[in-house]
Amino acid sequence: MPHKRIGLYPGTFDPMTNGHMDIIKRAVKLVDRLVIGVAINEAKGPLFTLDERVEMLRHEAGPLAKAEGVDLVVEPYDNLLMHFAEKVGASMIIRGLRAVSDFEYEFQMVGMNRKLNPEIETVFLMADAQHQAVASRLVKEIAALGGDISHFTTPYVAQLLMAKFSRKPVAGKEKVVALKQEKSKS
Repeated sequence: MPHKRIGLYPGTFDPMTNGHMDIIKRAVKLVDRLVIGVAINEAKGPLFTLDERVEMLRHEAGPLAKAEGVDLVVEPYDNLLMHFAEKVGASMIIRGLRAVSDFEYEFQMVGMNRKLNPEIETVFLMADAQHQAVASRLVKEIAALGGDISHFTTPYVAQLLMAKFSRKPVAGKEKVVALKQEKSKS
């Protein structure tokens, strides 16, 4: 039996964007098994719970992996990335790049990771040009302010995001509405 190529694509995925989907579509062509590691990282104050993010990824990435005949595992982790990579048997870490600023940070990470385990390679995939500016943080901000996020996420994720904001008051939004009302009166 041939050696399985196992790739690990780590991230917070809060929420998953079309940029993430683009990287996943291409990653499944490089590996026999793709492990999507969902970082717990409560310090970032995620909008979606860990379970919601894991389910979101399984729902959206599952069909892509299946179409390529690739095993897909979506698993949370809260330890050092290299320890998680070793645990899942990854031979490569897959990272998406959007801009030069991403590269500078990722370049430092690769150097540190290679010191921790030189057997695990890091593979960079450039996000498609149409997804270069897409960031989860910005997608959440647009959704919170009632903007159209259909170009940045799948319909399923957009629906989940809009549901979050329809029942969650946005801090500061009341001030914006009050200012608009004051301006319209004058």
